[in-house]
Amino acid sequence: MLLIRAVGRSPSEVPRIDAACGGNLKQFLVVVASLWVAAVIGSWCNFLTVLYIGFVCAHTLPVLYEKNEDKVDGFLSNILDQFQHHYRKIDTGFLSKIPKGRFKGKKHE
Repeated sequence: MLLIRAVGRSPSEVPRIDAACGGNLKQFLVVVASLWVAAVIGSWCNFLTVLYIGFVCAHTLPVLYEKNEDKVDGFLSNILDQFQHHYRKIDTGFLSKIPKGRFKGKKHE
């Protein structure tokens, strides 16, 4: 209904919808990467195969995690540290230099 009302309005009257995760770049990149991975997996096989693999993983991965909890936690913390290091490097080198302005909205008389 909101879309139907917005189509008939001029561009200045269209309501602003923040579709980029509230300005949170990290969350936006995670969403983009997740959708890309889902698209790649979906191009390899059909939906029933993806559903079956998800069902099998949902029932076997918790058992494997409980058996090897210490190794998995150490490995994941190492990967997370590397990811945070690279993100900080990109943030200080590139992302922090992008000017960010605030949307002040339309002034009403």
